[in-house]
Formats: sequence, structure tokens, C-alpha cells
Amino acid sequence: MLPWLLRRLGQIVPTLLILSVLIFGLQQLMPGDPALILAGEERGDPQVLAQIRAELFLDRPLPEQYLHWITRAVQGDFGFSWRIREPVAKLILEKLPVTFQLAVMAFLIALAIGIPAGVLSAVRRDRPTDWLVNAVALFGISTPNFWLGIMMILLFSVQLGWLPPSGYVPLTEDPLQSLATTIMPAFVLGSGIAGVLMRHTRAAMLGALGQDYVRTARAKGLGERAVVGRHALRNALIPVVTLGTIEFGRLLAGAVLTEQIFTIPGFGKLIVDAVFNRDYPVVQGVVMATALIFTALSLIADLLYMAVNPRLRTA
Repeated sequence: MLPWLLRRLGQIVPTLLILSVLIFGLQQLMPGDPALILAGEERGDPQVLAQIRAELFLDRPLPEQYLHWITRAVQGDFGFSWRIREPVAKLILEKLPVTFQLAVMAFLIALAIGIPAGVLSAVRRDRPTDWLVNAVALFGISTPNFWLGIMMILLFSVQLGWLPPSGYVPLTEDPLQSLATTIMPAFVLGSGIAGVLMRHTRAAMLGALGQDYVRTARAKGLGERAVVGRHALRNALIPVVTLGTIEFGRLLAGAVLTEQIFTIPGFGKLIVDAVFNRDYPVVQGVVMATALIFTALSLIADLLYMAVNPRLRTA
């Protein structure tokens, strides 16, 4: 396994390097001069603009700017926010745990709903249970997050008064209140992923239930629960693992609308504010951190393959 792991790490390094070039290059296409924004009322003074460009390395050629940025990024230094004068790495470390908590809760909800529903739908294929589960999954996939979030706020906060409509309390400060402030946005995010997981689990289970080893297990007299859980499900989970890691990465990177609706100060709100304020170092740092998360999740998915299916360890 060690040579395989070293090869995978060797593939990740050039991938991240190419991504860093794209992130830096596309950032330069954004309209507006950062020096004019930072100068404020003194934007008409050429000396002030020149001083700002020199401090931010904006007066150098683009290749030199990129080398300066990537050299510091490799060391964990993504520069300073031009808007609030805080280190970008510090902002990421402050906001990422908030979105991470939300993503973990949403992913657990998706797993708790999607995989059992997919197995049940495959086992009871072409029966009313299968049709009902597919209808619920389609509803979860097609319902916009912002609409579902607003409806949940109206029901559980305005009408019933069970949960706070917005805000966030850190888990370390008050676990119960933290759960209360994140359960609705977590369900909003998890419902769509649950539908996707259900459809993929169903398709994978239908393929696994038709394999020879399943028929052999039934012929040996194993109970249906053992056949489905021990033999079919374990092999059907391999494509679901891939989908799960990708969806978890999307949760970390794509919870922008949900965080805006529920006023959660997470990763999504950080990058939205940075884009609107043309805070380039924050945008670059957040996107690069997201790329690192996705590549790490891809590696974790490969390791989970081997845990789920031992045959892959000798492949």
C-alpha cells in the first residue's frame, strides 16, 4: 500500500500546482483596480496608489506576483485581507470549523436517510415502497435550498417557535444551542444529498443483487438480511463512497446560499464578502483551501475503497 500511496501523493502535487496557476490567473481577470479600492478617499493621489501597489506586489509582472504568492502559500501564508487587515490563514481557520460542523451534520443526515432508503428501494423494487422512496428522493434533489430553508424558518421558527431562525452558537460554547442553530440548515443541505445518495445506492444495490455471489449466498441458506447487508451492500458501497466524498467536499465549498439564509458566519459567507469587496488574497486563499480539501477527500475515498472491498488491496 505504501508505494500506491506515494504514487497518489505524487499525482496530487502537480494537480495542486496547476490549480494554483488557474486560481491566480483567473483572479487577475476580475474587473477593478484593488489599489483604487484600498486608497478610499485618497484614490486621486498617484503617490498613494503607487505605494499601495508596491506594498501589495501589484507593480511587479504577473509571473513574479505568482511566484511570490505560491511561495508563501506553500508555507501556509496566504497573505493579508486587504479589507480588514487580518491574515487570510487566520480567517480560514476561524470560518472553516463553522462550515465543517454544518457539513458533518448535513452529511450524517444524508447518510442516515439516503443509504437505508436506497437499500429499501432496491430490495422492494417496483413495489409501492420503491415508488414512494423514489418520489421523496426526487423531491429532495429538485427542491431549491433557499426555498426549503425559508419554509423551514416559517414553520419551525415563526409558527411553532421551536428553533431559532438564524445565527450561530459555537459548539464549544453551548452544544445544545449550537445544535439548535445548525439543525435546520444542516437538514436543508442534507436533504438534497440524501436524494442523490438514495438514487446511487439503489442503482448499485440492484446491480449487486443480480450478481452470482448473491445467488450463491442465497443458495447456501443465508437469511435475506445477511445476504443484503453482508454481501450485496458492502460491494454496492464502493461507488457510493466516491459520491459521498465528492458531496462532502461540495458541502464545505458550496453552502453559500444556506449560510446566507440562516446568517451563519462560515466559509461561504467569507468568500461572498471577499468577492464583493474584491479582497483578492481572501478569495485566492479560500479557493486554494477548497482545492486542498477536495484532493484530500479524493485520497480518503481511495483508502475507503480498500477498507470496504479487500480485493482492491492486492489489485
